[in-house]
Amino acid sequence: MKVYQSIEEFKPLANAVSTIGTFDGVHAGHQKIISRLCEMAGSEKGESVVLTFFPHPRMVLQPDDNNLKMLTTMSERIELLKKSGVDHLIIQPFNKEFSRQSAVEFVRDILVNKIGTKTLVIGYDHHFGRNREGSFKDLEEMAPIYGFRLEEIPKHVINELAVSSTKIRNSLLTGDVQTANRLLGYEFSLSGKVADGDKIGRTLGYPTANISIAEPYKLIPATGIYAVLVKVEDKLHKGMLYIGYRPVVQGKRLSVEVNIFDFNENIYNNNITVLLKARVRDDIHLSSLEELKKKMNEDKLVATKLLA
Repeated sequence: MKVYQSIEEFKPLANAVSTIGTFDGVHAGHQKIISRLCEMAGSEKGESVVLTFFPHPRMVLQPDDNNLKMLTTMSERIELLKKSGVDHLIIQPFNKEFSRQSAVEFVRDILVNKIGTKTLVIGYDHHFGRNREGSFKDLEEMAPIYGFRLEEIPKHVINELAVSSTKIRNSLLTGDVQTANRLLGYEFSLSGKVADGDKIGRTLGYPTANISIAEPYKLIPATGIYAVLVKVEDKLHKGMLYIGYRPVVQGKRLSVEVNIFDFNENIYNNNITVLLKARVRDDIHLSSLEELKKKMNEDKLVATKLLA
């Protein structure tokens, strides 16, 4: 898959089969659209093109609203789309100037003139252009004028999956990782660099890797303990993840740290990825480190069973 950091880097294709969207999470519903996109590109001897945007439009148009957190970072989204078989991914920087394009300007100037779209594949509820004014009905009227075919993924196909990015976000924010994973079609993950910590876990027999997540917009699930798989240099290890404020030691900042089972390598400053499989329990207040160690022994037994 070729990746372009703006529409200006892209040269129009002779036969582009295109789709548009933020595709946060590249969840099971998105995968239906992408699968159909690649299928049509193959049958029409064309090339598949995904046009996505960064930052998310809401972050630009509602800058004071910090509630929107993303299921995937842009690098995670790129990897997911690469696995799906897309030929070209255009990441268009989204700003207020870009948002002012009318629906007609967007179709004519971007989709047709700059991409070379001959077939457009979209989800049933897609809106586009200034103030989201463009709809499927508008596309139906524009298709013969600008010379492209239009394919809509029917409502029932997406609704059968009962999936949406909002539903996945809400599942993660309540700690329901298994529902989120089912809707995503893969395990939700957190990635970051291993940072130096205060090494309290080590004194309890549970050394932890503190994960520094660089992207402030990345969604962090509900606080608690999770059974996880940890990817270190392409090898998967079992472990348990803690998300919380470490009440035993009067922590002030949210901590994301993982204990990797039967692992004693030095991985400071390494990038690791944690795949969340299931939630073990809530984050609870414990009165002492002694009590914490006892609880961690219990947590490990539960996590080990969940990962078996």
